[in-house]
Amino acid sequence: MDVRLTNEQRQLRDAAAKLADDLGPGSVLDLEDGSRIARLEKAVATTGWRSLRSDGASGVEVAIVAEEFGRGLVDVPFLGPVLADDLRRHVADDQLTWAIAVGDEAVDATGLDHALVLRENKAFAGRVGPVAAGADLTRGFAELLDPTDSLGEISTDDVTRWEALALVATCADLVGTARGAHHVATEYAKVREQYGTAIGSYQAVAHLLAEGLALIEGSVSVLRYAAWAVDELPPIEAIAAARIAKIYCARATRTVCETAVQVHGGIGNTWECLVHVYLRRALTSTELFPVRLEEIDLGLS
Repeated sequence: MDVRLTNEQRQLRDAAAKLADDLGPGSVLDLEDGSRIARLEKAVATTGWRSLRSDGASGVEVAIVAEEFGRGLVDVPFLGPVLADDLRRHVADDQLTWAIAVGDEAVDATGLDHALVLRENKAFAGRVGPVAAGADLTRGFAELLDPTDSLGEISTDDVTRWEALALVATCADLVGTARGAHHVATEYAKVREQYGTAIGSYQAVAHLLAEGLALIEGSVSVLRYAAWAVDELPPIEAIAAARIAKIYCARATRTVCETAVQVHGGIGNTWECLVHVYLRRALTSTELFPVRLEEIDLGLS
């Protein structure tokens, strides 16, 4: 396994990062900026990244975009559509943008009419209903309306590989979220002064941020392997790698985000502070396709 990104993958990462930096929310108030969201939606739709898998992209490339979008708190649909696209390519010839169904809800469904529903090995088209309440302020959830129309059957291997991709995509979002929260906390520690000195100069704060950076680097490592495994290893091994990555990334990201709240002190617990938006996104990505410790060896049993 070679974890280095190719030139094309680095260009993809840079493009996704620039889009997120230019049009992602820079504050809590930006979440209500309809003009910005419209520009962001148009930009993401133009890239074609929501249909990466049907365009032949690898799991690594899906993870690259998901990570940068998590870092920039991109608040238009990506994760749901790219996962729906991976399933739709087995049963449809078009590249329509759909949400993905998880349980009784459509995930990442803002502005979308349909969601792909997977029941065992069969794919169905579900209608997106009313908005459902959720903790994540950057991704929309909605109820699913019955009935659903059958799209076709998908092989067991393809379903297992999709499950691995779903875990990898949420892992990538978690890693990006951790990077974003850590950056916000680090920048704050550089300028916030206490007793006439920047708080980042105190060991108690510096060590917290250093430990967060170590957790992020460990997450990147386990994510890269799981993303590579999606296409390069047998499905049963790919899902095992993805489960391990999900456990590690979820726990690491929660720690990093909660540390970011601590570094901000009292203001970190206010609505106006952006770090709670990162924490909310992290908790939501953790509960999308959740994994328990008892499951990490099931793929190899």
